[in-house]
Amino acid sequence: MIYAIVDIETTGGNPKESKITEIAIYKHDGRDITDQFETLVNPEMAIQPFVSNLTGINNQLVKDAPKFFEIAKKIIAFTEDCVFVAHNVSFDYKILRAEFKSLGFDYRRPHLCTVSTSKKLLPGHESYSLGKLTRSLGIELEGRHRAGGDALATAKLFTLLHQTDQNDLITFIQEELKPKILHPNLDLDAIEEIPNKIGIYKFYNEFNKLIYIGRSKHIRTRIEHHLKTNKTKKSAQMQPEILRIEYELTGSELIAALRESILAQKNKPVYNSALSKSKSPYGLFHYTDEIGYYRLFIAQISKLSESPLLSFSSKKDGENYLENVVDEQRLCKKLCGLQTRSSSCFEYSLKKCRGACIGEELPKEYNKRIDTIINELNFNNETFYIIDRGRNRGEKSLVLVEKGIIKGMGYAPYHFNRKPASKWKSFIELRVEDSDTKSLVKLFLNKNETHEIVHF
Repeated sequence: MIYAIVDIETTGGNPKESKITEIAIYKHDGRDITDQFETLVNPEMAIQPFVSNLTGINNQLVKDAPKFFEIAKKIIAFTEDCVFVAHNVSFDYKILRAEFKSLGFDYRRPHLCTVSTSKKLLPGHESYSLGKLTRSLGIELEGRHRAGGDALATAKLFTLLHQTDQNDLITFIQEELKPKILHPNLDLDAIEEIPNKIGIYKFYNEFNKLIYIGRSKHIRTRIEHHLKTNKTKKSAQMQPEILRIEYELTGSELIAALRESILAQKNKPVYNSALSKSKSPYGLFHYTDEIGYYRLFIAQISKLSESPLLSFSSKKDGENYLENVVDEQRLCKKLCGLQTRSSSCFEYSLKKCRGACIGEELPKEYNKRIDTIINELNFNNETFYIIDRGRNRGEKSLVLVEKGIIKGMGYAPYHFNRKPASKWKSFIELRVEDSDTKSLVKLFLNKNETHEIVHF
């Protein structure tokens, strides 16, 4: 595999409006540098003074340099069949693609970022900026903030990364989208404008029908994965059908999960078959037997009319959860359907069960512990808001749980008046709770530490 290690200097300012002033490319075979290309570039626009002060590249220096269109073919040929490598690759790669786009050419290469790769393969450094990282590694960096010097230092860093773990390095290569396998009218440029933030995304076909919905902490990366991977039959079928992509930023992972579940069950996208039916087809239920003991058990939700206390993606997950509850509360596995014995449960002989299975522990005492479990699963019948990150710095997300029932979600200004909390309902879009949404909220509350709970 051959790598093209690139560094670019620009006119500065808004990256979308910046132009290249200098480019350096080092070819690398994984062991050594094998070739190089370097040139100043006339950007055909003024270089901002702060950039000139930083790099030493000014308008006079690039006046007689070749314009980008004059070196474009050389860059294409020089990087052919190479992996595009840069320190903070998204910047250099995006700038170069924009230059080619202005010439009507769609420049695409698989690419790798030495920042993220270094964080994985060389952990523990205080900073991963090129200057500080190379200094801490003893790599000489001459000509800082010039394309040649920065590209050469990146090449030396890359040699070290390749020596550290060649196989792990390969996993960091981001394959480019292949237009030939996708719908010809899918706007690939629009995908690059999607923020890589928390949210949901929706795929539509040429008949404007929603065919898939998903969520991620990094939605653009996840969307690109769907469009690149060919490891599943579903991906191979879905890729040529996707004509349009929509997305919603949520800021909160909880709201992303709730929105995905609600929209999938409402629209039933063809490629979300499992999610459309229910992400959690099994549930935890309870009843009172003829003697008066509360019985917990796991069953398919579709086979019972009542709502479960909690739902699970598989029967095994449900049984594992129930096993843990039994151990924590010293319940009886026989009464919870986890053992079938004619006499006492096995745990009774180990003194882990208090004997409800043989009537030694009376229903009143046994049922108290199950009441505690049920109350916790029903949020103790409390009313509260879950406050988490918003879609931007100016807002917070809200999820309303009212008397133990999930009522809805919404967004409020970051500095909204916290009193009285009862008036926060004006920010809430009301939704009907189902077993999936309750499970999503319970999972979030157990695992996430960014949220705040406000009772009222």
